[in-house]
Amino acid sequence: MAASETHYTLPLPVFDRPVKLLIVVAPYYKDIADNLVAGARATARASGAETDVVEVPGALEIPSAIALAERLAEFDGYVALGCVIRGETTHYDTVCNDSSRGITLLGLQGAAIGNGILTVETRAQAEVRADPAGQNKGGGAAAAALHLVALSRKWARDTKGIGFRA
Repeated sequence: MAASETHYTLPLPVFDRPVKLLIVVAPYYKDIADNLVAGARATARASGAETDVVEVPGALEIPSAIALAERLAEFDGYVALGCVIRGETTHYDTVCNDSSRGITLLGLQGAAIGNGILTVETRAQAEVRADPAGQNKGGGAAAAALHLVALSRKWARDTKGIGFRA
């Protein structure tokens, strides 16, 4: 069982200039979402990052909100948070697969995103994973975004204002 395993966690990156993260959360299960956000904010704070939070109706809207922010706002990275609990229909599979696919595609286009959308069988599993004092998956998603921001800054090229931005 995963609870008894020991996992290595990378230390949080250190930044020489401010980092701004956008936390995009689907609060369908409000108590679980609130715990995910609390964990993400605490991790961001520990790294000196500033956070903004926006809510969207469901997990399927998270990639769209991140895409809009990537085009229209000024954020260094993004934290995707929400919870999908298996129900009686195949809707669970659609929501899990398509939200994950959308986030992955945005990441492959260069957005620094930590995916903290829980995909679980039961509410009890979600509660343990979302708890900042438990598995703290919100904090883990924020840490992932921060590590990707650090990599993007490490590999950024100085363009001196030459060229066009799509």
